[in-house]
Amino acid sequence: MSVMNRSRMDELTGREVPTWCPGCGDFNILFGIKSALAELDIPREDMVLVSGIGCGSKLPHFVNTYGFEGLHGRVLPVATGIKLANNKLTVIGVGGDGDAYGIGGNHFLHVIRRNLDITYIVQNNAIYGLTKGQTSPTSMQGFKSPSTPSGVLEEPVNPISMGIAGGATYVARGFAYDPIHLKKLIIDGIKHKGFSLIDVFQPCVTYNKINTVDWYKENTYKLEDKGHDPTDRVQAMKKAEEWAPKSVPIGLFYKEDKPTYEQGLPQMLDKPLVKHDISNVDISEVLEGFK
Repeated sequence: MSVMNRSRMDELTGREVPTWCPGCGDFNILFGIKSALAELDIPREDMVLVSGIGCGSKLPHFVNTYGFEGLHGRVLPVATGIKLANNKLTVIGVGGDGDAYGIGGNHFLHVIRRNLDITYIVQNNAIYGLTKGQTSPTSMQGFKSPSTPSGVLEEPVNPISMGIAGGATYVARGFAYDPIHLKKLIIDGIKHKGFSLIDVFQPCVTYNKINTVDWYKENTYKLEDKGHDPTDRVQAMKKAEEWAPKSVPIGLFYKEDKPTYEQGLPQMLDKPLVKHDISNVDISEVLEGFK
């Protein structure tokens, strides 16, 4: 790391100290986000981190920039509001797999089809770690937990295929214990103009004894090492469906350039909504309608 990036990392370090379990993958996701932001050299006042509820959703507390910790599953509505109010901001959503694909699943589907210029980093540990280890939408079939003592009956959701099919224009998967690779995915996702989904395999060392660090290291491979073309949507969907021993892909699955939602709003093409002068706007007629 260069001296400049190290200095920027120091600037981005929040005053609060993470209280995650030792060995939690969230530490490396935090490092990946901070190192990506340091390399991109985005002014702190021009970025916002938005989170929901969960172990990893405390992350905005640990980065010295603007942040908003919202409700469980409501990361994307808040991030959408921030982006539409000031489209010049770099908006990054951070949430767990339950936050994103469970209680927030409806928001996930509709925000990705709008193609807002937001980066969504999902800390996917396939468990509800904050509430003592219940199964989540990404828990493997048969997984036993306090909420499924006989094992999960349903198949897990597939965030990657959902993202591609739903219209996300940047779809990637990282691994928390490969921070250099993860940092590159985050940098590219932030630079991409459109909705970026970065699902991150994040081992929960306390409650998930199946999807461990060693399990991921043994079973994953990088798409770029196999010559994958991320502009090929059909091939990306095929890769998204891969889940077999020693054949779980990580990396960039799909990337497409198309107009963002914000570009379709003429009122913010010249300047952000927050910069508009509304001091002389007369809303009396609107108020009359509520009488």
